[in-house]
Formats: sequence, structure tokens, C-alpha cells
Amino acid sequence: MSLSLDISHAARPASAQPVNLSGLTRDGLRQALIEAGVCPPEKAKMRASQIWGWIHHYGVTDFAAMSNVAKDMQGRLAEVFTLARPEIVERQVSKDGTRKWLIRTAPGIEIETVYIPDVGRAGALCVSSQVGCTLNCSFCHTGTQKLVRNLTAAEIVAQVQVARDDLGEWPSPKEDRRLSNIVFMGMGEPLYNLDHVADAIDIISDNEGIALSRRRITVSTSGVVPAIPELGARTQTMLAISLHATNDELRNVLVPLNKKYPLEQLMAAIRAYPGLGNARRVTFEYVMLKGVNDSPEEARALVKLISGIPAKVNLIPFNPWPGTDYECSDWKTIEKFAAILNKAGYASPIRTPRGRDILAACGQLKSESEKIRASALRAMVSVD
Repeated sequence: MSLSLDISHAARPASAQPVNLSGLTRDGLRQALIEAGVCPPEKAKMRASQIWGWIHHYGVTDFAAMSNVAKDMQGRLAEVFTLARPEIVERQVSKDGTRKWLIRTAPGIEIETVYIPDVGRAGALCVSSQVGCTLNCSFCHTGTQKLVRNLTAAEIVAQVQVARDDLGEWPSPKEDRRLSNIVFMGMGEPLYNLDHVADAIDIISDNEGIALSRRRITVSTSGVVPAIPELGARTQTMLAISLHATNDELRNVLVPLNKKYPLEQLMAAIRAYPGLGNARRVTFEYVMLKGVNDSPEEARALVKLISGIPAKVNLIPFNPWPGTDYECSDWKTIEKFAAILNKAGYASPIRTPRGRDILAACGQLKSESEKIRASALRAMVSVD
């Protein structure tokens, strides 16, 4: 049974809106065709396979482009379903090649997704799983935005589609693709929306569609312990843990979810993650905060904490934001921290801050864009 937040009070997609086929799994697509009377049950699997290829391999957004689907069926599909992309409110390209899109999927529902070149095999897309967040991690600017609702599978897949549109990656390339990795490290806690996240991963990884290997898809959690085994069993993806501290006292402050699921429980769940091994290492994310968690003693404590776990540690220089009391660790301090981890046998790359000039760096998603737009609106009102 999936763990999810009670967001019954929050805004939901309007039920009257046509179903976007992009967000349906193969079985869901087949069933939708039957229920809509598009084709009889005995032909639904074949028709679903045809339509699937057009949507996820060729990236079409118009049923009329499906050349091996009869005209009358194209018309019926257009009557009851949609393939429309969401509105791109803003598109920015950083001087370092990072791309950021602000996407509106419904009235009042805006999310940001970021493409980072030269990450993973070729480039990684950082996708969001919720609008807003409930975790209130004290160092994260994105976490200052209240939760609106979970994203649907269609809204998660749409982020990948928007990026591939912009990168010119239709039909799905098998080699030399620029978007080679997906990381669920955007807005929200993916394990509080596991059903939709798992469906989106099924769609993204299907070999006859976008065809991204599950080993190139990473899901990051702040430590929703009960859902970690289910994530592994359902998705077979790589696991990342937003750690940031080596003891409960400090982690309770940095990642308040730790009060509910303390480190002992978290580490036990990680060690039991299905398929864990040298080929499927856990990534521990550790933001470097000056004078808070960056001492050599903390580095040695981290080595002890993760001992025996096939893992690497991503050291993340803190991105300061207005109002925060935290500062980024000095570079020499970060290097010394990394050296201790390396000596213990753990790869510990220092993540190069990317996209800072377009507010696309780690922890900067959405909230700062909202602030800029609100400021601009106030300025327009004052002029009037």
C-alpha cells in the first residue's frame, strides 16, 4: 500500500478535462480505449501499442499525425482524449548550458524542471513530483513554498516531453541522446506521491517509447522510510537520500522529517533496498553548510554511518537565498571533507553549482520565480 499525503482539500485537475493519454501506462491506455468505445476489447492491445509508439517514441501531439490509425478513429480519439503539452510560461538558458522551464499544467499549478548538461551519461533532467513541499527543510528555498497538490503521472511525463521537444529528441534516439538521465530531485517529496511517480517511471522507461533505462532514473527522498522498500520493488530505480547530517539532533533541524523517521530507521531501510549492490549504489546528498555540518569530525561520522553500504556521496555547495541564516562552506573545507570520504573508499564528487544565473541551482526552484513575478506585478500596479 502506497504512502501518500492527505491532500483532499487541495486543488485537483478538473474532472471534465479530457484525459491526456501521455500519462497512462500501457494497461491504462488499453483500458481507456475500451471504455471510450474507440475499439473493441480484442483489438485494444494492438491499437494501444500503435498509439503508444506515436506518443512516446515519435512525440506527436496531434492524433491526425498517426498515419497507421484510421481517420475515423483519429477523430474519435480527438473527441475524448488529448495529447496537448502544458503551457511553457518561461524558458531560460544559463550561460553554462543549463535550461529551465516554468510549466503551467492547470490554472494555478506551476512547476519548474531543469535540464543540466554533462551530468550522467550526457545530461540529466531534474523533475518535480509535487507542487510545493511539506518537508520544510531549513536550508532549502524550494521548501518555503506550501504544498498545493501532487502531480499526476501525465504532469510528470510532460516535464520530460517539454525537455525533449526543446532538445529536439524525437523520435527517441538510442544513441547520442542529450537527455540520458532523469532525477526526481525537483519540487516535492516523490515518496509522498509514489503511485503517480511509479506510473511515470513505467512510461518513461518503456523500451518502445522514451526508453530510458531504470538504472538512469534516480529517485531522491528525504527519508520517507515506510515507502523506500516499495519504491525499489515497484520501480527498480536508483535511490538517493537527502541526508545532510550524521546525527538525529542536527538532522531534526535540517530535515524535520527526521523527527518521524530517525536515522536508525532510515539506514535500516536503505540497507534493505531491493537490488542494492555495487551496480546500484545509493547516492547520499549532503549540502555543505559552513560551521554546521562540514567539520572533519562530521566527515568521519558520515563514513561510520554509511559503512558497508554500496554508496557514493554528492557534496553540494549551499546556494544562499534571501532570508537564510546558512552560508556555504569554504572550498578548502569541502575538499578536506571529500578527502576523508575518498580515503574511506567512497566516491565523493563536489557538485558544481549549475544554472545559478537563471535560479536553477539546487534548492532554488519555483519559489524565487514566483517572487520575481510577484514583484513585477506589484511594479505594474504601482505604475498604473
